[in-house]
Order: sequence, then C-alpha cells, then structure tokens
Amino acid sequence: MDTRGNLRGNVDKKLAKILDVLFILHAEHELNCSTSAVRHLASSGVDVYSAISGATAALFGPLHGGANESVLKMLVQIGDVKNVANFVQQVKEKKALQYGFGHRVYKNYDPRARIVKQMADQVFQILGKDPLIEIALELEKISLSDE
Repeated sequence: MDTRGNLRGNVDKKLAKILDVLFILHAEHELNCSTSAVRHLASSGVDVYSAISGATAALFGPLHGGANESVLKMLVQIGDVKNVANFVQQVKEKKALQYGFGHRVYKNYDPRARIVKQMADQVFQILGKDPLIEIALELEKISLSDE
C-alpha cells in the first residue's frame, strides 16, 4: 500500500472478472433501490462518484443490500454445521427466521443464484473458504430438499 492507502501490485484477473459479473447481476436486477438511486442522482447532473456513493448508501438499508447482513447474523447464530438441522426445525415451528432463500420477485428459485454459486466456488478456489460457508451450504442442502 502506498501512503494514500492505495493498493499496489497485481490484481488477480479472475477475482476482478468475478466482481464484474456479480456487479452486473446486481445492477441488472430490475429497477432496484440502488439502481434507482444512481439513475435519479445521475439525472441531476452530479458526477459519477456522487451517484455511485448514493447507490452504495442505498445498499446499506436492511431492506436492500443490508439483507445480506441478516444472513450472516443467522449463520453466526447457527454456529456449526451440526446445528443446521435443528435450526431448520425451529424455522418450521416458527421459532426462528431463515434468511437468504428466495427473493420476493421470484416464486421459486432466483436464477442469479446459480451464477453466484459458480462465482463463489471460483473465489473459494483462489482465497479459501470462510467457515460460515460450510454452514450456509448445509442449510441450502437441507432447505432445498425439504418440502
């Protein structure tokens, strides 16, 4: 890093491509809150950095990008792969809430999820897996196989 905090060195081209794909999937998903924010701000003539900053701020809300934070908190609460089945049972009994499955736009499966999963697998090959991913994968397996 230089004195201004800018990273120096080579950027992993695979990781850069993965980020591009993920950003496109996010931006092209209907006229969501952050996409709408950037369009409204840009229409006022502000510079691109201000428009993107506004869109990023919109992502912070719990009903938009902040929903991802709910998933992470849920995974931390589950704590271990061995606790997943019990957690799913609690969800069925309405004693717990399960986040991260579905989107109000889709009735069954979010078509972006297949691509995101492929991208995630590529990231894991490069950077390794976070321990929470094992919990998430087990939760996905049980949830998708349960009626």
